[in-house]
Amino acid sequence: MKNGKIKKIEKTLLSDNWYTLHKFSYEYQREDGTWETQHREAYDRGNGAVILLYNKEKQTVVLTRQFRMPTYINGNESGMMIEACAGILEKGNAEETIKMEVEEETGYKIDKVEKIFESYMSPGSVTEILYFFIGAYRQDMKVSDGGGAIDETENIEVLEMPFEKALQLVADGKIKDAKTIMLLQWAQINTLVG
Repeated sequence: MKNGKIKKIEKTLLSDNWYTLHKFSYEYQREDGTWETQHREAYDRGNGAVILLYNKEKQTVVLTRQFRMPTYINGNESGMMIEACAGILEKGNAEETIKMEVEEETGYKIDKVEKIFESYMSPGSVTEILYFFIGAYRQDMKVSDGGGAIDETENIEVLEMPFEKALQLVADGKIKDAKTIMLLQWAQINTLVG
């Protein structure tokens, strides 16, 4: 349902380099009934999917570590981030995308995933909605070393660790990625592992 308190939307392209950045000017009706002109920028990078790979028997999870420039320029001295496997949706299909990303990034070929929720991760500036999944893995599902796609300049390190260690890394401030924290906490609350 469209919001009747918004009208006269004008969209201006500011950048179309990596993804797209638009400036939106529009009129917004305040609670007192008056209209005001507002301006916002929105970065459209597409929608994405993220997954927590877990092994209930071993009580382990698989995460990744990679360089993230935006964190580097905002005080993360190494620029390295520990994260759950994730990727931008291809052809709009979250489930198929995340299975492909798992194999590409971690080297595990999984056939079953379960969607647990979806979330806007930065609704004040980014259009992306992220689809959250969990998926069980076993050692016999390992088909390659992973590491990401060379043509996408990915250099991903695969990290298998005890679930309790991952939770401790969150508590110690060594995992600062929101999507990963959300998945690990969901797994803890729902006693997926641990």
